[in-house]
Amino acid sequence: MATHAPAAVNETETVRFFDIDEHGHAEGSTMLGFWVYLMSDSLIFAVLFATYGVLSRNYAAGPSPANLFDLPLIGLNTAMLLLSSITYGLAMLEVEKRRMGLTLFWLAVTGLFGLGFLSIELYEFSHLIHEGATPQRSAFLSAFFTLVGTHGLHVTFGIIWLVTLMFQLPMHGFIPDNHRRLMCLGMFWHFLDVVWIGVFTYVYLMGVLLT
Repeated sequence: MATHAPAAVNETETVRFFDIDEHGHAEGSTMLGFWVYLMSDSLIFAVLFATYGVLSRNYAAGPSPANLFDLPLIGLNTAMLLLSSITYGLAMLEVEKRRMGLTLFWLAVTGLFGLGFLSIELYEFSHLIHEGATPQRSAFLSAFFTLVGTHGLHVTFGIIWLVTLMFQLPMHGFIPDNHRRLMCLGMFWHFLDVVWIGVFTYVYLMGVLLT
């Protein structure tokens, strides 16, 4: 009766239980996930706007928006953030043309506009606190600092993200992963612009004109 010997195992073969090669994330799933994130962020800002709307008239015998806000300065701040969206769009046009130098230039200009926006916002906060208009002074000021400060934190994270991509682009080039990251950052940055237009209109303009 014939017997079959077990097949010899090549000692040089290595059993692999996983793939060690890196694979990028599927673009569709990443973009969908980022849209979900933006929608959740929209809910956060919606709650902050609603809270401000409820508390915006509770001055506790303290200063009102007309006493505190410097509309020309806030207008300059708004222009800087809106211009940063334009320069980011120009950067994305250069990405499509595969021109690294101009892409990095427009990303840098976008970051500088963002830093300018944050600098003016920090100046405004420090001026208000110096004048005694602290978040503890009234419900209006608590809601104001929370809403505007949350937006400012988002801009700060956006700048950190932008600087990170400015280092990754020269290292890895216009690979699909970097293109996807730039697209997500662009959506995030334009979202912050839309939110700020609401802040400028509802908090600053209406606050000064209707008090």
